[in-house]
Amino acid sequence: MSLLEAIILGVIQGLTEFLPVSSSGHLELGKALLGIEANSDITFTVVVHGATVLSTIVVFHRDILGLIKGALQFRWNKSTDYILKIAISAIPVFAIGLLFKEEIESLFSNNVLLVGCMLLVTGALLAFTYYSPQVGDEVSKRKAFLIGIAQAIAVLPGISRSGSTIAVGLLLGVDKKKVARFSFLMVLIPIIGANAKDIIDGGMANSSVTAPPLIIGFLAAFLSGVLACRWMIAIVTRGKLIHFAYYCFIVGAGSIITHFLI
Repeated sequence: MSLLEAIILGVIQGLTEFLPVSSSGHLELGKALLGIEANSDITFTVVVHGATVLSTIVVFHRDILGLIKGALQFRWNKSTDYILKIAISAIPVFAIGLLFKEEIESLFSNNVLLVGCMLLVTGALLAFTYYSPQVGDEVSKRKAFLIGIAQAIAVLPGISRSGSTIAVGLLLGVDKKKVARFSFLMVLIPIIGANAKDIIDGGMANSSVTAPPLIIGFLAAFLSGVLACRWMIAIVTRGKLIHFAYYCFIVGAGSIITHFLI
């Protein structure tokens, strides 16, 4: 992998992990358009996902420290209740990962048609938020599980994780700031868990990517991730998700047309 390829993949991962346009879908499109196959290397994937985890920790460090501090009191409180909700939200994606791991991995093979179709689905979800009820509810345990189902469906390339979870939360009447916070914090468990599994399974042992591209890719994903995470919070608060719906419709349609023309 060249340094330029590492930067491109890192920036794509960092930006699209938080913006509601699907990181997996854009990585697939990037590989198809640029002929970059190195993203299939598990080591690079683990590194850039680790970078986005660090981005989340940096942006929400006060929230995370507050949750840890509350949990260390070893009694039931708002922090432990919130952590339980995050754990509940992770159940669907872990179930999907355990039961359909091979089937999911088979979808990541420059499948431009699938990505295009799923981007249209993402666009529709984001468009529906324009009509979401302005209730301002908290994230309940039931809503946490439903948002978790959206996260599980987002394993499909082209379905945005942040877009689907935030959209479902808004449609359930959750407050804009609260659903954005929950969406970004709930992803920490699945990503860390998936990365840990890849490391334990030994998938990184035979990496074809050298240290410089890994470092550059990590930095690109981390810096772009911090910017995208903060930007996304502001976007959700202002109710501007409809603009990303238009983007997903355009890119999705373009991907489908490209598939049939090439």
